[in-house]
Amino acid sequence: MPEMNSETEFIGRLRINEARIAGLRERLIVTDNNMIEEFRRVSEQMQDLNSELRQVRNEMFKTRETLKEVVKEMGSFASSQELKVLERYINTWNPLNFMTEKEVLSLIKENARPSNKDK
Repeated sequence: MPEMNSETEFIGRLRINEARIAGLRERLIVTDNNMIEEFRRVSEQMQDLNSELRQVRNEMFKTRETLKEVVKEMGSFASSQELKVLERYINTWNPLNFMTEKEVLSLIKENARPSNKDK
């Protein structure tokens, strides 16, 4: 009988261990599936980030090129010294006192009329 008791005890322990192993196996499968899902999710995020990074790099390149063009255009702007020279010329000529073509023609006509009257 003691032998049977130990055999029954052994079988009971064996079944308990088998149940534990089955439980661990299920947990391992769930963990594997979760890891696979997480890996896929992380891979998608990495692809999205790489795509965004490429986009940012392209935008930065375009911005640099535009900035270079702006700097190049700014090189052709008049300097403050050149503007001061132009201002002096304009003040010297005083274009506000210039006459228009119509004013000149009317002045010529007015001056031409009295000379005809003198004759």
